[in-house]
Amino acid sequence: MQKIRVAVANRPRLMRELVLATIAEQSDIEVVGETQNSSEITELVERVRPDFLIIALDDTYARPDLCGFLLGRYPQMKVLAVSPERNTSVLYWAFVDIRSGVVQTSEAGILNVLRHLTTEPETERAHC
Repeated sequence: MQKIRVAVANRPRLMRELVLATIAEQSDIEVVGETQNSSEITELVERVRPDFLIIALDDTYARPDLCGFLLGRYPQMKVLAVSPERNTSVLYWAFVDIRSGVVQTSEAGILNVLRHLTTEPETERAHC
C-alpha cells in the first residue's frame, strides 16, 4: 500500500504541530515536508510533490492566493486549508477549474479527507 504524501505549511507553530501530531500516528500517511514560512511553500511542493498540502486558512470566504497557482501547476495535488480558531477547513482541488468543499475541522475530518484521494467530496463552487 502506497502512503498518502502530505506536506504541512501551517502557521502559527502550535497549529502546525497539532496537524503533524495528528498525522504522525497514521500508518498510511507520511509527512514528506514542512515549513512555517509561506515564502517557501512553492519550493517545498516542487521538491516533495505531495498528494496533499495542508496550509492555514486566513480568510474563510476567500481561496488562499497561493492555491490557484499551485493547483494550476500541480493539478494532481489537493490543498487542505485549516482555520481551527474559526472551526473551518476547506479542501481545494483542480478538475478543469478549481473546486472546493467544506471539511469538518477535527482529527476525524482531516484524516477522512487525506485518505480519500480518489473520492471527490461533495462539491460547491469556490467563491473567489
